[in-house]
Amino acid sequence: DVVMILSIDGRAHLEQAKPVFASGKPVFIDKPIGGSLADAIEIFRLAERSGVPCFTSSALRFSPGTQAVLTDPAVGDIRGCTANSPCKLEPHHPDFFYYGIHGVEALFTIMGTGCTSVSRAGTEGTDVAVGVWRDGRIGTFRGTRNGPHGYGLTVFGTKGIVESGKFEGYEPLLVEIVKFFKTGKPPVSADETLEIFAFMEAADQSKRQGGCPVALETVMKKAQQAAAATK
Repeated sequence: DVVMILSIDGRAHLEQAKPVFASGKPVFIDKPIGGSLADAIEIFRLAERSGVPCFTSSALRFSPGTQAVLTDPAVGDIRGCTANSPCKLEPHHPDFFYYGIHGVEALFTIMGTGCTSVSRAGTEGTDVAVGVWRDGRIGTFRGTRNGPHGYGLTVFGTKGIVESGKFEGYEPLLVEIVKFFKTGKPPVSADETLEIFAFMEAADQSKRQGGCPVALETVMKKAQQAAAATK
């Protein structure tokens, strides 16, 4: 009735998804949805063309504590956020795609879309990526490879600063997946997922450029061209 693509290697997902789209069955694709931003663009293009509901997400997005912050009256309007998570590297994926994606997705859960540029600083054990949003807000991802590997959020609001974002198991994500399979309505839009991947790819480019800010629009255009060339 439905399909879940759970292979760990994101580079395989595009080819694995093609027969699913041909079958017309709704599909959940585990993180990372692709091995590159271009792959992610092509997956969502094929999903739209075939009319097949498709989404991907980290379990961190649906953790009860994370969701509660979004409407917490003690926070007020959200003005910024710092997210932290483990950031193990895998040599065949861009740096944040393999594991840092958990913290980046939690960041976007709080901040929403609208990030325009990313700057990155890093050492052997730690990476910090700073995103600037269109409305002037700043969101930061801190990925760790040394010491304790916890998950967390510090949310800065007009009324207060709140700590949240712990990993609370996979059940909340599975509930959303089942709802999705029943309704055909993805709980995370393709546009938001693609912005998350553009953030991570821009962070890689910033690293190569010594920490200079990289515009997400530039990264997205280049990836769209690469995706078009592979059709």
